[in-house]
Amino acid sequence: KTMSSAEPSDVQMEPDPTATHRFQVELEFVQCLANPKYLTYLAQHNYFKEAEFVNYLSYLQYWKEPVYVKYIKYPHCLHMLDLLQEKPFRDELINVPCSNFIEDQQMKHWASHFRRRMNIINNCSIKKEETAVQAESEQNMS
Repeated sequence: KTMSSAEPSDVQMEPDPTATHRFQVELEFVQCLANPKYLTYLAQHNYFKEAEFVNYLSYLQYWKEPVYVKYIKYPHCLHMLDLLQEKPFRDELINVPCSNFIEDQQMKHWASHFRRRMNIINNCSIKKEETAVQAESEQNMS
């Protein structure tokens, strides 16, 4: 087949290295937004005062779409991305106590999430054991 008569499924497309690199850079940057200390750094260096940078933050909201969100390892970054759309939040980040407060809240959330998850896992294993014991006793009765 010539290239012009080839079916789309016959053509093996190489990934565009520029697009791949851009994807990786944007993914890394978005995930950095989960770090309150980094946000304070950006605020203290006046990034949030630049219209282009604020527009870039708005553009990055595509990461919340299901096709992209599956690549996110630090989900707090998406919440921070939402908050960064608001000027008062961006303005407050210049203050170190603000980033310390956010970091404390993240730690409390993670600790609470871990405890809840362990309780769910423990409860599931207890129920499995109870079900197994009940099934065994029913089998012994028959």
